[in-house]
Amino acid sequence: MMIGTLLLALSIAPLAALIGCLFVHRPRFCETINLIAAAVSFACALPIPFLIDGHAILYWGDYVIIDRAAAWVVLCTSIVYFLASIYSVGYMRMLAEDERLYRFYALFAGFALTTLVGPLMNSVGIYWIAIELTTLVSTFLVAFERVAESMEAAWKYIMVVSAGISLALLGTILFYWNGTFVLGPTYQMTWSVLSTAAPKMNPVLLILAFLLVLVGYGTKVGLAPMHSWLPDAHSESPAPVSAMLSGALLNTAMIGIVRFLGITRAANLGDLPQLVLVAFGAFSLFIGALFIVRQQGIKRLMAYSSIEHMGVVALGFGFGGALGVAGALYHMLNHSLNKSLMFFGAGNMMRAYGTKEILEITGVNRFFPTQGALWLAGAIAITGAPPFGLFLSEFTIMRAGLKPSYSWAVYVMAVLLIVIFVGFMNHFRSMYYGETTPEAAPVRTRLSAWCAVPMWLSLAPLLVLGLWWPAGVWTYLTSIAQSLSPGVP
Repeated sequence: MMIGTLLLALSIAPLAALIGCLFVHRPRFCETINLIAAAVSFACALPIPFLIDGHAILYWGDYVIIDRAAAWVVLCTSIVYFLASIYSVGYMRMLAEDERLYRFYALFAGFALTTLVGPLMNSVGIYWIAIELTTLVSTFLVAFERVAESMEAAWKYIMVVSAGISLALLGTILFYWNGTFVLGPTYQMTWSVLSTAAPKMNPVLLILAFLLVLVGYGTKVGLAPMHSWLPDAHSESPAPVSAMLSGALLNTAMIGIVRFLGITRAANLGDLPQLVLVAFGAFSLFIGALFIVRQQGIKRLMAYSSIEHMGVVALGFGFGGALGVAGALYHMLNHSLNKSLMFFGAGNMMRAYGTKEILEITGVNRFFPTQGALWLAGAIAITGAPPFGLFLSEFTIMRAGLKPSYSWAVYVMAVLLIVIFVGFMNHFRSMYYGETTPEAAPVRTRLSAWCAVPMWLSLAPLLVLGLWWPAGVWTYLTSIAQSLSPGVP
């Protein structure tokens, strides 16, 4: 009963904020009610992982499932929603868009709602609908600033992602059709039903369905080569939206791939599904490294970093086992925190200097010593350097891949992470220690505390998670590995 009440509250809170913003157009009211909704959602999501045992709980006619995997993803999403809502107060005031601000917060709350409930969908078909709703709502947020670049990014986003989601729908239909040979012409297509029937399904049709789903939802995740929408959408959105796209949306789509992968594992199809996921992960790392090294736009740099880290998560789930799955889930949390921090810092500098170009931003440490230090620490963390959380999760994933069938991917990952570290830090060297010219001086020298507080709140747990991986968290994450891939050590 307690868990059901918490799930209802974390869903109703952003819905109430959405409705309130549509009816009351006052900007300060809208930012306040959205912030309250985010705080309520986070407060409700935080205890849920501690209340769930090893068994899934079903609600509302078995349409809603809450297991440890769903609870973990919802927690990551609620954290980003809360941090981004704090940051939005300061950032959106800098845009001087008070007349349209109610629309932003209504869409923002709606976007949070779709990403929070998506992982909770027990019906495979309704999960697809939830992912499609995230696209429809977030498209308007991508285009919110109404400049040519953001409008183009929104069109590219909805066209590319909708094409991918169509493939995911085709794969879902094939999964259902395959199940009819075992369960009859009509049945309840839930994750557990498909997993139970999978050993008796046609293996060729099952692999084809999984590949379609992987490409379809992989487009939403931003896995290369289906990633073309991501750099534009992330770079042209308002900074708090970029944080939600990277830290919340990508995880919501990834959990669907993971659940479908679990169905193929239940069918004993061998290593092919995992090998394909590993290949997508390694290629995403390669594309991320290639464009990070030569990047010129500050927010595009963060966007390609998201592609890189989704590749790392894909490698973890592809390697499998307790180490791989636990490392991937831990990386989800670390990336959600770290990428929020990075987009907050990028948004601050972009507004302070009036440009998105890296070469036009210099002297960050001199003009903004506190926020500059936070952003630089986040840059070190996002490259996977110690002592931050991403180092621990990436190291765990690499340990999981040290087996004959995947060792090549570990070597590729290690080399590309070094390249990314050098390229990423070189960009920050130029922004912090490059020669300052009058043209590169900031046009805004004071930033609101609303823009700094969420950076502190992101960085502190990143440091703690890098220095200390609690035994309880390890047990929790390894239990998810067992539930997603039963019988796998």
